[in-house]
Amino acid sequence: MAMFTPLRSRQTAEFWHPDPTTARFDYGRVLASGSDDHTIRLWDAQTGTPLGLPLTGHNYWVRSVAFSPDGRVLASGSDYGTIRLWDARTGTPLGQPLTGHYGHISSVAFSPDGRVLASGSEDRTIRLWDAQTGTPLGQPLRGHNYWVRSITFSPDGRVLASGSDDHTIRLWDARTGTPLGQPLKGHDGCVHSVAFSPDGRVLASRTNDRTILLWDAQTGTPLGRLLRGGGHGISFVPISHRVAPEGHPRLPYCIPNFHDHWVKLSSSRFFWLPSQYWAAESPTILFSNGILVIKSGLKLSIFDVSHAL
Repeated sequence: MAMFTPLRSRQTAEFWHPDPTTARFDYGRVLASGSDDHTIRLWDAQTGTPLGLPLTGHNYWVRSVAFSPDGRVLASGSDYGTIRLWDARTGTPLGQPLTGHYGHISSVAFSPDGRVLASGSEDRTIRLWDAQTGTPLGQPLRGHNYWVRSITFSPDGRVLASGSDDHTIRLWDARTGTPLGQPLKGHDGCVHSVAFSPDGRVLASRTNDRTILLWDAQTGTPLGRLLRGGGHGISFVPISHRVAPEGHPRLPYCIPNFHDHWVKLSSSRFFWLPSQYWAAESPTILFSNGILVIKSGLKLSIFDVSHAL
């Protein structure tokens, strides 16, 4: 277990974007944030310096952003069903907006090969798009009974997972859009985030009551209730065996969580966070290549924790 305070780590940046409701990394170098001010901003993740001017083109709240695997394209989803693609280096819009959804876009995700963009919406559907042309691929994926809050591809790109306000997770064949098995049930709240482990064997899901469940990604079998704590997103963090959580000495990854001042890697205390970085609310936590981002209210704080992983 590794423990240290922000005073002993290197805080690389702290900056504001009006209500940054979503944020994503490009290999830990660039941070993109979307906001209810209708804009997207790009930041140098090491210095916190804005990269160019805000990206404008959406007319409503930007709820989701995602980089393509090669970092060249940024996708954004906003209220009232609009998706846009941007040149991530220049901020130039790529083509016309992608339309077809009839509700807010809550999540966008690229396939691992960057060829397909998936979007989840308030209209209870998931849509697949050709990431190069913006052309819809097949019919919308239907099965959820309420808002689709989160989507993610498996590392091999064969499976798409979705989480919904209907309290379920669904797995889909990413090529055909066919549902794989029955909905995964076990949560008592709306599923706001889903993520695959780096090896694709485990799926994690988090609800609005901040409960995390783990699932066997092949069978859909629940692997037990793992954590309960603050934050709204979910991700897996590769770690060395020397800092593996107690009780999981062979686990090559873990899930960051927040509770009572502590960022935890699974059950192990990892990073003590003073109250000025999270105020009265639970922060959202992002990890990428040793960079830790804490989003709390209007503030994004970045710390270099690479030496502890």
